[in-house]
Amino acid sequence: MLKSLPRVPFGAQVLIGLVLGVVLGLVAREMGPGTPPDNWLATTLATVGSSFVALLRAIVPPLVFLAIVASIANLRQVTNAARLAGQTLLWFAITALVSVGIGIGLGLLTDPGLNTSVDSSAAADPGRSGSWLDFLTGIVPANVLGLEASTSSDEAGVFSTGLSFNVLQIIVVAIAVGVAALKVGPAAEPFLGFARSALAIVQKVLWWVIRLSPIGTVGLLGNAVAQYGWDALAPLGTFVVAVYVGLALVLFVLYPVLLRAHGLNPLRYFAGAWPAIQLAFVSRSSIGTLPVTERVTVQNLGVPRAYAGFAVPLGATTKMDGCAAIYPALAAIFVAQFFGVDLGLTDYLLIAFVSVVGSAATAGLTGAVVMLTLTLSTLGLPLEGVGLLLAVDPILDMGRTAVNVAGQALVPTIVAKREGILDVDRYTAANAADPFADEDVETSPAAVVTDGVTPGTPDAGPVDLRDREPARA
Repeated sequence: MLKSLPRVPFGAQVLIGLVLGVVLGLVAREMGPGTPPDNWLATTLATVGSSFVALLRAIVPPLVFLAIVASIANLRQVTNAARLAGQTLLWFAITALVSVGIGIGLGLLTDPGLNTSVDSSAAADPGRSGSWLDFLTGIVPANVLGLEASTSSDEAGVFSTGLSFNVLQIIVVAIAVGVAALKVGPAAEPFLGFARSALAIVQKVLWWVIRLSPIGTVGLLGNAVAQYGWDALAPLGTFVVAVYVGLALVLFVLYPVLLRAHGLNPLRYFAGAWPAIQLAFVSRSSIGTLPVTERVTVQNLGVPRAYAGFAVPLGATTKMDGCAAIYPALAAIFVAQFFGVDLGLTDYLLIAFVSVVGSAATAGLTGAVVMLTLTLSTLGLPLEGVGLLLAVDPILDMGRTAVNVAGQALVPTIVAKREGILDVDRYTAANAADPFADEDVETSPAAVVTDGVTPGTPDAGPVDLRDREPARA
C-alpha cells in the first residue's frame, strides 16, 4: 500500500522543511518573550534541530577514520597520490586568497565600521581566541580516537562532563594507521577488509540519519528564526549586506569561473552539490554536513571515492572560504573602522596571510569567532570588537557555512578534472542523482572503489589514474 504512494523527492522534502521551519519559527517568535524553555514551540524546534546535528556529528568520527583508511589502502594502486594531495592544498590556498581579496575590496567600498549604529557598550572580550600555537596543539592527537573531554557547570553549580572530537586529529590518526597498514603488507589485509566492511555499515547508518534531514531542517531553521529573528540586523545592516554580497560573489561568480576555466558546467556542479549546500545553510555545521558533502562529491560530481575520502574531510577542517576568508576580512575592517584604527598595506597583506593559512591554525577549534580573534590579534586590533558582531553571527553563519561546504566539494572536483580522474559522464549527467534515493549504491562492496581498482588485489601493480579519464560527454 505504502509503496503505491508517490514518492516526494528528497530535495523537495528539504524545501518543504525550509518553508515549514520559517513558518513555525515566526509562530514561536509571536508566542511571547518566547525563548526556551518558556516557549514550548521554540523549545521543541531547538531540541529537534540540535538532536539532528548531534546525530550527524556522532557518525562523523567513524566515517572519517574508516573512509581515510580505506582511501589510503586504495591509493596504493595510484602513482600520483602525493600529487593529488599537493594539488588539493594548492587550490585550497588559491580560492582562499581570491576570497579574502573579495572581502577586503567590499570592506573598503562599504566602510561597514563607519556605517553602523551599534552601541559601543556591546564590545566584549569573546573569552576564547585563536592562536598560531593551536595548529601545533590541534594536530597532535591527544588520544587514538581524537576525543576531547570538557567539564562545565550550570547556574545551579551542577557540573557536567561532555566529549567532543577533533576532526583534524582523527585525520592525522587515520593517515598514520592507513600508511602503517600499507607498510605492513599482506598481514594487514584482514584489518583493511574489516575497515571496508565497517565503512559500509557506517554508511548504511548514515543513510538512515540523512533521511531525517527534512525534519532536522524544520527544527534548525525554525529555531534560528524564533531565537534571532531579524531585529538585530538594523544596527549592522551594512556589515551584514557586505558579508552576504561577498559570499554570493564567491559562490556564484568565483566558483563558476573556476569551473568554466576547467571545462566544467557550473549548473551541473550546483545541481550535484546542492543537497550539501542547503543542509550546510540550515545546520550551520561543516562537520555535521561532512557525510553529505562527501557523498554528493562522489555520487553527483564524479570524484573518485579513493580521493574524495581524503580531500573532503581535510577540507571540512581547513577549507573555509566563508568563515576564514570573507568574514574575517570584512570583520577586521569593521572593527578597525569602529575603533578608529587606520589599516595600511601591510595590515591587508596580514589579513590575506591569516585567511590563507590561519584556518589550519584554528582547525582544532570551532567557529568563525575563533578565526576572527586570530585575525584581530595578528593585526593588533582590540578583541573586544568581537562582541559588536555577536548579535548577527548566527544569521551570517548560515551563509558562511554554505560557502564553506560548496568550496569543500569544488576543490576535489577541480583537482580530479585537472588530474584526469573525474568521471565526466557522471558530472555532466542531465539530472543529478538523488544522493539518498538508493542507500545500496553507496554501501555495496564494489562502491568502495570507483577508480577501477579492486580491493584486495595488491599484485595488480600501480595504476596512474591520469590515464583513465572517461570520454567527454
